[in-house]
Amino acid sequence: MPVTLAQAMLNAQTALDVAVINEFRTNPLLDLMVFDDCVNPAGGGATLTYGYRRQITAPTAAFRAINSEYVPQEVTTAQYFTDLKPLGGSFQIDRVLAQVGAAASGEVSLQMSQKIIAAQAKFGEAAILGDVAVDALGFDGLAKALTGSTTEDTTAIDLSGTQDMTWAFKVLSTVDDLLSLMDGPASALIGNRKLINIVRAAARMTAQYTQTPGPRETTIEKYGSAVLVDAGLKAGSGSDVVVVNVADPDAGGPLTAGSTALYAVRIGLDGFHGVSVAGGNIVKQYPPDFTIPGAVKTGEVELGPVSVVLKRTKAAAVKSNIKVQ
Repeated sequence: MPVTLAQAMLNAQTALDVAVINEFRTNPLLDLMVFDDCVNPAGGGATLTYGYRRQITAPTAAFRAINSEYVPQEVTTAQYFTDLKPLGGSFQIDRVLAQVGAAASGEVSLQMSQKIIAAQAKFGEAAILGDVAVDALGFDGLAKALTGSTTEDTTAIDLSGTQDMTWAFKVLSTVDDLLSLMDGPASALIGNRKLINIVRAAARMTAQYTQTPGPRETTIEKYGSAVLVDAGLKAGSGSDVVVVNVADPDAGGPLTAGSTALYAVRIGLDGFHGVSVAGGNIVKQYPPDFTIPGAVKTGEVELGPVSVVLKRTKAAAVKSNIKVQ
């Protein structure tokens, strides 16, 4: 049965479990993501591998003459596999420090929340930039899946001009062209903060922007059906997940200096979605146990094992070479 973090929270065992899941939900991509909890590692030689077929081409239809046959055409698919991986982090606290602060668990709460933030960032980074050839412990993301596909648009465009109505229509026309490459309405538009700010500003100027309350005092911002998602920073780093390119094309770089990329995804079990273990909790927390001997105790937060998959190429698209500065 496919689940979201909102549904997983309903099955949480303790108040702390609920709090941890709710903090993970403050990441808009994680909150939107549907997880297919179907991987069962039971049995000898068990693995955490998920196999699926990605639809590469679309079906066609045509008229035919009487007494003639249709020209046969089949969609093409390719078989893919992904291995689910656990993602999280641990921290250690001296039992004396755990009792310092406004509450007895103040230091534990601080360390737990910061690990959640780091895990959110790492999931977002892997969902976009993941490549097992670079990090064998992770999984492949959108950038790798879309490279060379029919939904990758590398045509250069400059959106760094004066913010007037002409500029706004240019921005939204660029976004609409990207969305038109897909097989249905987008669930999310994902980019760095600068580009998301540009899309937000253009949508506001043309009255195409909506805003609703989200989990944990967050705000859900939309252009049409698509949630505007800031891809954020890499875990433990000050650099953007979706960078603003600084390469000079005259020096051999493939992209225009000052350019970046915008991703669009349709989240669903027939599109872009997450994968998790059957019957397991997507989010787990292991607080330090200060009731047993030992001065220093370890706590952990973990998401997964999880991975992401793209079932149809047209369920996602990317527009690169967007000049923003």
